[in-house]
Amino acid sequence: MGDNIKLARYLSIVHFKFMLNNLYVRCINLSRHKFSKHFLAFVAFIESSFFPIPPDVMIVPMVIAKKEDYFKIFLISTIFSVLGGLLGYFFGSFFLEISMTVIELYGYEEKVYSLQDKLSSNAGFMLWLGTLFLAGFTPLPFKVFTITSGIIGFNILIFLIVCLISRGLRFYLVSYFSMKLGDKFMIFMEKKGAKTFSIIGLLIVIIVAVMYLVINQNV
Repeated sequence: MGDNIKLARYLSIVHFKFMLNNLYVRCINLSRHKFSKHFLAFVAFIESSFFPIPPDVMIVPMVIAKKEDYFKIFLISTIFSVLGGLLGYFFGSFFLEISMTVIELYGYEEKVYSLQDKLSSNAGFMLWLGTLFLAGFTPLPFKVFTITSGIIGFNILIFLIVCLISRGLRFYLVSYFSMKLGDKFMIFMEKKGAKTFSIIGLLIVIIVAVMYLVINQNV
């Protein structure tokens, strides 16, 4: 019985990875389509609420193919990603069962329940603020945190501001360096992109947290 359960889990993981790989390849193919900007907007929108492939996969080849459009591509990615985040927020607020299915898929269900208790304190609020920024800027599954924000009733205006800053900063950096460095940046993103953005994101959060503590001490 135990072996059958292990086998079923293994097969489900293999199937999920195979599905992700297929979606990844399809997104790259869509970046070459004549309506690639429309598809980018769609992918950026659904990625923020349930889709597993980040829009960066399309941004890099699109900018390399048409460098003069890098700023337009950045804007499309940012605007539709934030709108998709808002959809994720409303999923969390009004469709708890669907939301928890997505969250359980990524293994974050226990953390959601503990967050509801911690958010009432100022420390809990600041913790989620930093976490939400990291989710938007780093390879963390952004949709988990947009949905969770709705579940825990996080302030929606602050939610939108943090999403706009984190997603905007990430997509601008990806678009700008794709335009400047071309294929070299694509290779860099494939090898070290996740690690680099994680380090930069953590540094930003630490700097902002230190500044916040210093300002509060002087008030």
